[in-house]
Amino acid sequence: MRRTAARAGAGPVVDAPAPAVTGPEQTAAPAPAPAPAPVSVPQQLRTEFPFELPRGYVDASGMVHRDGVMRLATARDELIPLRDVRVQENPAYLSVVLLGRVITSLGTLPSVHDGVVENMFASDLAFLQDFYRQVNAEGHTRAAVECPHCSEPFEVELGGSRLGES
Repeated sequence: MRRTAARAGAGPVVDAPAPAVTGPEQTAAPAPAPAPAPVSVPQQLRTEFPFELPRGYVDASGMVHRDGVMRLATARDELIPLRDVRVQENPAYLSVVLLGRVITSLGTLPSVHDGVVENMFASDLAFLQDFYRQVNAEGHTRAAVECPHCSEPFEVELGGSRLGES
């Protein structure tokens, strides 16, 4: 606090707080800063999914590979196989080429490609096709409906019949 000088007719001298000075042209206190916006924690997108084949892939040396990892498919993964001559000649081959692109590991194999997928047992191929749909649809391929006759609720599958179809 400081003492202020008395002006003529202003009354007695009193102790007064010093005025806030923020700059040569400002004499008022600045407005409080706005509260910072809440920081949102970014969600991690899960892009790889482990699986275990029902039977397993048997390599040339007779070793069985069952544990693998599949990544999410991109639009490119679904478009590039459409240019493959094998897919153009036989659309059923689409799932083999597509799975060869999105399976990132299988057991101790150095790489997974469509040649590996085409030599899998049919039950393993069916498992992988279903797993692909689950991973890439995130459970959004089922819809709750009600029977028009008995009003009993149930779910129906809305996904396509083959990989790459909606």
